[in-house]
Amino acid sequence: MELKKLIRQPANLFLMLLFPAVLTLMFGLAFGDPEYGMDINLMVPGLISYACIFIIMTIAQSFFAERQEGLLRRMNTTPMSASEFMGSHIITNMVIAILQVAEVSVLALLIGFRPDSGWEGILLALPIAALFSLSSVGLGLITATISKTAEAATGLSFVFILPQMFFGTFIPLTDTTRQIAAFIPSYYMVDALTLIFGGDWTNANILLDVGVISVVSVAVVTIGILLFRKYGNI
Repeated sequence: MELKKLIRQPANLFLMLLFPAVLTLMFGLAFGDPEYGMDINLMVPGLISYACIFIIMTIAQSFFAERQEGLLRRMNTTPMSASEFMGSHIITNMVIAILQVAEVSVLALLIGFRPDSGWEGILLALPIAALFSLSSVGLGLITATISKTAEAATGLSFVFILPQMFFGTFIPLTDTTRQIAAFIPSYYMVDALTLIFGGDWTNANILLDVGVISVVSVAVVTIGILLFRKYGNI
């Protein structure tokens, strides 16, 4: 059902798949020249993070719409459990995150992205992005739970989106903002992908980054599920 929405609802299709493509081409072509102080090889990890972050908004809108339309109440009359329902959303968005990584990587390769890790690094980025998408699912659930209207769900989602955009994508960090970024999950994904694409396979920080992403993602999605099951009318 969730995957079909990408085809049947143009807004979801744009945010999930077309938006990362437009973003990659726009920033890659406009700012990928080292003369502007940016390099496409350094931008790609942030672009991948950028795409995954917007899952928060689509999840919040989707769950709120399903609650408002009474779909969740109708599902309570079926043999499907709440865990199965939540699991379907998690799996769907992990698949979407993998598609986004592949899409951004292919487009970036066409405009000059040349990772030192080769294709092996891009393949390794797929499960890391899928893991990171769990945190976006959890934050989307939290947003849908506390929102009273669809407009509120969209607005509140940016409370979680904007900090990750500014402190965990391709925007350069200072010593001060890096201390703030230490509390942002997307920062660790960008750091891990930067090291991987740079060919620094043996760097212990990769395992540390993945460990932080895992802990934060599992914790956030667990909190989101518990809150939504209690207050989200599922």
